[in-house]
Amino acid sequence: MIRFWHFLAIACVAWAALGPLPARAQASKYYPPPLSYSNAELTGRDFSGQVMRAAEFSNANLELTDFSHADLRGSIFSASVMTKANLHGANLRFAMVDQIALTGADLSDAILAEAILLRSTFDGTDITGADFSGAILDGAQVRELCERASGRNSQTHIDTRASLRCP
Repeated sequence: MIRFWHFLAIACVAWAALGPLPARAQASKYYPPPLSYSNAELTGRDFSGQVMRAAEFSNANLELTDFSHADLRGSIFSASVMTKANLHGANLRFAMVDQIALTGADLSDAILAEAILLRSTFDGTDITGADFSGAILDGAQVRELCERASGRNSQTHIDTRASLRCP
């Protein structure tokens, strides 16, 4: 009789530990874990057209990296270099772009709606047709961007100047 209870106890523990695995596997198909590229050297990499929602790029070198038409919704870019990166047509809705050097980057036709863009620099950045609706920028950034804002986003149909609330 003791063997039966011992067997039953082991079976219950195994079922409790392994039973939810198929459900977890199915859930992970729909909600993959975020991608992390912390401290990565990604110069010149091609991520064009990829779905990279909630990816993390902190302290990464993203110089000349191609993110054109990539889905980067909710991604985090922090303390990284994105000089001459291609973000043409990328979706950065709800992204956090903090302390990023976007010198010479291509943000044309990108969606940056509801993104947090504080402490980032946009020297020579192409923002033609970019949508900044509801994005959080400091006053100096808005003034700088309004000086060269033009175009309409092909996906959201929002004028760049209107999205920045330029005078």
